[in-house]
Amino acid sequence: AERLFVSQPVVSRQIRELEARLGLTLLERMPRGVRLTEAGRILQQYADRMFSLQRQAQSVLESLRGLQSGRLKLGASTTIGNYLLPPVLAEFSRQFPQIDVSLEIANTEIIHTRLFNDQIDLGFTEGFPDDGDLLSEVLLYDELVIVAPGGHPLVGKAPVSLASLCDQSYVMREIGSGTRAVFEEELRTHGDIRPSKILSVGSPEAVKRAVIAGAGLAVVSYLAVSTELKAGILARIPVSDMKLRRPLYRVELPYKKYSPALKAFVALLFESIRDSDELGL
Repeated sequence: AERLFVSQPVVSRQIRELEARLGLTLLERMPRGVRLTEAGRILQQYADRMFSLQRQAQSVLESLRGLQSGRLKLGASTTIGNYLLPPVLAEFSRQFPQIDVSLEIANTEIIHTRLFNDQIDLGFTEGFPDDGDLLSEVLLYDELVIVAPGGHPLVGKAPVSLASLCDQSYVMREIGSGTRAVFEEELRTHGDIRPSKILSVGSPEAVKRAVIAGAGLAVVSYLAVSTELKAGILARIPVSDMKLRRPLYRVELPYKKYSPALKAFVALLFESIRDSDELGL
C-alpha cells in the first residue's frame, strides 16, 4: 500500500477481486502477515516476466526514438538506386551505425508492388504510380545528356543541333528502357530523325564503358555520368535544340507513418539534394 500510495484496505480489496476472477486463493492470511500460495507464486513468476518485457519494450522504443536501433527498408529503380542514393546511404550509416539499412534495386513496377505490399518503407522511382493506392511526389529532376569520350572531336565545340548528330553511332540501353524511350520520342519531335547506327546494351554501366571504348555517343542520365564528367573520362556534347528533363519520384503508402529512422534518412536525402549544385531542382 505504501509503495502504491494507496490505503491498505484498497490493496486488500483489489487482491480479493483478483482472486475472485481467477477462482484461486493467492495469499494465505497468517496471524502476522501473509504468504503466497502455490497459485500466488506461479502468478508472481509470470508477473515478473511481464514487467521485465515491459521494461525491455520501453528500452527498445527509447532506442528507436534515439536512433540507437531499428531497420530501414528502401526500394529504388535503377538510376536512383545506383547513382543518387548510395552516397546518402553511406552518410546515413556513418551517422547512425546502429540502424540496419537495406536497399532493393528493381524496375519501377516491382518497387511499386513492394510498397503496396508493405515490404519496403519507402520507394524512389523514375515513373509514378498509375492508380491512387500510392502517393508520389517529385523528388528532383534528372537531365538526360549526350556524352562522348573525352577526346572526341565535338568536345569543346559550339552547341550543335540534334539532327547533325544523327550521322554518329550511338550506344543505347535495350528497347523498353526509360532513357531510350524518352530519347526516341525526342527524335520523333525533330522530324523522326534516327541515328546512323545503334549498339544496344543492357545496363547504364555497359553504356558508359562502351562509350569510353569509342563505340559511339550515348544519351544518359546526368546522375549516371557525373563522376566520369568531372574526371574528364567522358565529356558532354552541348546540343542547341535538346533539353530533356524527367522527374524522379518519392513514392509511399498513403497511411505510412514515418519511423524516426525513416524521418532521419529523408531529411539527410533532402539535405544532400540541396547541397548539390548538379541536381536541377
